[in-house]
Parts: sequence; structure tokens; C-alpha cells
Amino acid sequence: MSDAAQPTAAEVRAAAEAVKAALDRHLDAVERRSGDDDPAVYEAFNALAAAAEAYDERLYDRYDEVTPFEIPGADDSLPPYAGPEEPHALSVLIRRDYAVAEPQRLLAQAQRITDLDPGADEPDEGEHTLPVVGSSVHAALGVLFGEYEPDEIASRHKEFGLEEGDSTLWVSASDELPEPGEWLSTPFDHADPQRVVCRFDVSAVFDEEELEDDLDEEDDLRATT
Repeated sequence: MSDAAQPTAAEVRAAAEAVKAALDRHLDAVERRSGDDDPAVYEAFNALAAAAEAYDERLYDRYDEVTPFEIPGADDSLPPYAGPEEPHALSVLIRRDYAVAEPQRLLAQAQRITDLDPGADEPDEGEHTLPVVGSSVHAALGVLFGEYEPDEIASRHKEFGLEEGDSTLWVSASDELPEPGEWLSTPFDHADPQRVVCRFDVSAVFDEEELEDDLDEEDDLRATT
């Protein structure tokens, strides 16, 4: 970065003062919050994160230094809750990603399920038939997810030749339960982050971050011995 593009010392100082002011506003919002999902607290949190990020950037650009703390940015948090204070219904939205790590294992398990159901080829009127597995991973997945609940597949994924990826669960509040069949044609189009009461994420990236932190701590210990 050229000298002309660097922030001035006064700009760095102003950014530091902005962080101090944002800290005060955040603490004030927390002390005065009306509940666990007070929008004022979320707004103060996001303002503090933005101020801290701006200060960190200016500090680095001017002095090649960084802060010893990290505040997650607004993109890493849920937006302010805008749903009903007393929800009368809820939706549980789950996404789990898998890689088909061992196709032959998946095919074998699906074929075993099909073989154990001798009436699969003679369904009642209106019922769906089980697909012929053969060498089709597509058909095997249909058999697997038609036979087992998603939670059982999650707990036994290796047995079925699958490898876990990221997963997330959102609990979203509603004013009332939708009419039967109302959203079945577009089940995921109305997932509103502002109505999410809580969410739970599982990802290997969290394990990698913990590993990196552990390695950094080990390096620090070696440096001091």
C-alpha cells in the first residue's frame, strides 16, 4: 500500500474512539434489554463489530499492527429477531450435506433393503414403487431415504457409504400453523432469518479453527521455553 493510501494517525485515533463509543452503546443496550431477543442489542452488537473491524484495518494499514481480539462481523450473526414474541407455531428447518464416499457400499445397502421387501414390486394402487437399484446411485439414495428417517441416516452415515459435510438447523417462529399442504410445493422459499429463534451449525471448519488455535498455543509455548 502506498503512503498516499494509508490512513492518517488522526484517522486511526478516531477509529479507536469509535470503538470505545460502540462499546459503551453495546453495554448500555445489554443493561437495558427487554428480553433475550431485543433488537437494540443486535443493532449495538453489529455496530460494535463494524467499528472494531474498521479500527483493526486502519491500525494495520497505518502501523502494521493488529488487535488482540476478534469480534464477529454482522454477516456471522443472525439479524434482529422480527418474529412474534409469543409464537403459536414453529418450523424446524434442517439441512445436512453428504458426499457419496463409497458408492458400492451405498448400492449394496440399498439392494439389501429392496431384497428384504418382497412386496416392493407389487405396490397397492396409488403407492410409489421402490426404484430398481442395479448400479444406479440415484435409485439407491431413493431407497435409503425412503426406508430410514434422516436422523438414523445421520447416525449411521458411514454404514451407508456416506461422508458428512456441513449441517445446520433453524428453529423458526410462526404466528400460526400453515394450512395442510400450503407450502409443500415450495417448502424452503419462506425461510426468514429474522424469524429464527435459534440455530445450530456443525462444520469441520470449526474443528480446523480449534486445531489452528491449539497449534498456535503450542508454538507460543515453544517460543517461551
